[in-house]
Amino acid sequence: MWSVGTPLSGLCLPYSPAVVTTGLDPMVHTGSSAAWVAGSNPGNDAGGCGVFPLRSNEMGKAGVGVGLLAASTDAEGYALRQSARLHNIASAERIGTNGPMVRKPIVGVIGSAHLVEGKFPAQRVGERNLRAVAEMTGALPLMFAGSPEITDIGALLDTVDGILLTGARANVHPRHFGEDEDPRYEPYDHKRDVLALDLIQAAVGRGVPLFGICRGFQEMNVAYGGTLHPEIRDLPGRLNHRAPRLPNGEFHPDIEVVFADRHEVRLTPGGVFARLLGTDCIRVNSLHGQGILKPGDRIVVEGVAEDETIEAIRINEAPGFALGVQWHAEHEPRRNPVNRALFEAFAAAIAKYQRGR
Repeated sequence: MWSVGTPLSGLCLPYSPAVVTTGLDPMVHTGSSAAWVAGSNPGNDAGGCGVFPLRSNEMGKAGVGVGLLAASTDAEGYALRQSARLHNIASAERIGTNGPMVRKPIVGVIGSAHLVEGKFPAQRVGERNLRAVAEMTGALPLMFAGSPEITDIGALLDTVDGILLTGARANVHPRHFGEDEDPRYEPYDHKRDVLALDLIQAAVGRGVPLFGICRGFQEMNVAYGGTLHPEIRDLPGRLNHRAPRLPNGEFHPDIEVVFADRHEVRLTPGGVFARLLGTDCIRVNSLHGQGILKPGDRIVVEGVAEDETIEAIRINEAPGFALGVQWHAEHEPRRNPVNRALFEAFAAAIAKYQRGR
């Protein structure tokens, strides 16, 4: 038996079995390791999101709906890979003798525009971000499209218990902080800009826990009237904050070198970050060109590198967790004590928000 529900635009479950559960039973399925939404996956899926089977006694009373384009079963189990959208995940219940179950928290993870093979529009998110959410917060990472044409902010915030704004290849477009476009600093992701800047203020206003990483950190600053510099290393006295490269210009092939700690960050004594991390000085990785130039009106700077580049911020008077870091905190949060502490604090904020809903 299958239940067909009303679609909620812009939400997509990642295909990786390691990060996909429903708060009911883990669902094992086949599929690629990338999460796709609102575009064409040139593989076997025409629409992108995975469809996952639920037994009839696991469907919510009206809480979980799966929009099906096709379904098939066999004696060994289910293996469906067609388009699907989820509706009203936040109220999911399992029907059975034990009664309603408390669902897993849900963290929305923003996607970024990508052209597959240069011609198939898609949305993507790095798997490190999804794994960091799943493994460190215990939440279901739910990718949403970085496009206001697809993702309804109100519906999104009605569904999730936290938002993760990830890093991305594209710079925030300078028109959002009063500067002219420069082709040297392309590409841009105009739709993510529009969605993220509105989403930040909406999430903060509702008290939804918000964690910004790299580009997400920069978006938080711009959302409150701050400015960015497209190439921080060009400023006098600044370090090269970009990822390590080989002499021929290619990225360094050793991922441990790419994400190695590169510089210190001095934290505000007694500030939120210093209290969370138990120290006033940390070392972090560095993989960015663009950076904060002028902080926005509600942006409180709590960490700077030795070259005075802003590295850690919080949003003043935010009713909930609203922190951003310039480094890639999603890297090895189990092993890295700084990144672990940040995701643990995010997890605590998510749990508190969920309890209060």
